[in-house]
Order: sequence, then C-alpha cells, then structure tokens
Amino acid sequence: MTESLSDEDAKLVTLARGARGRIGAARGAAVRDETGRTYSAADVTLASLQITALQLAVAQAVAAGARGAGAAVVIGDAPDDR
Repeated sequence: MTESLSDEDAKLVTLARGARGRIGAARGAAVRDETGRTYSAADVTLASLQITALQLAVAQAVAAGARGAGAAVVIGDAPDDR
C-alpha cells in the first residue's frame, strides 16, 4: 500500500534526493526543524572522515539554532534507505 505524503514531507524527499544527486552520494537526507526550516545533506566519505547524510543534516540544523526536529527523511541505494 502506498501512502500519500503531505506537501511538507514531499519537500523533504525532494531535498534529500537533490542533495544526494548533486554529488552522487549513496544517501541524501533532509530534516525539518521545529519552526519549519529545512536542511539537506549527503553522505560525506573521505579517507579521514565519514559522516552520514542524516548526521550532517542534523548538524546543520543545530548550527542554525534548531532546538528540535519535526521530521527527517533518508533516501539511498539500499532497500532500507527508501
């Protein structure tokens, strides 16, 4: 059964896909904070550093002053990432 997404949740999916696609990452993520602001990111995989897309999106929200998250989405290659 396929559920319909609200416009706000569909926006998170679009942002996560865009973040992933821009750099060809395995995963993209988007987070909506308690005020409705959104943040998106992709996996970072360097020789000396690995950060998941979700970790980076949350870090961006916190750095911008978010005190809570309203929703998050992760999009990726693995079946459990969709």
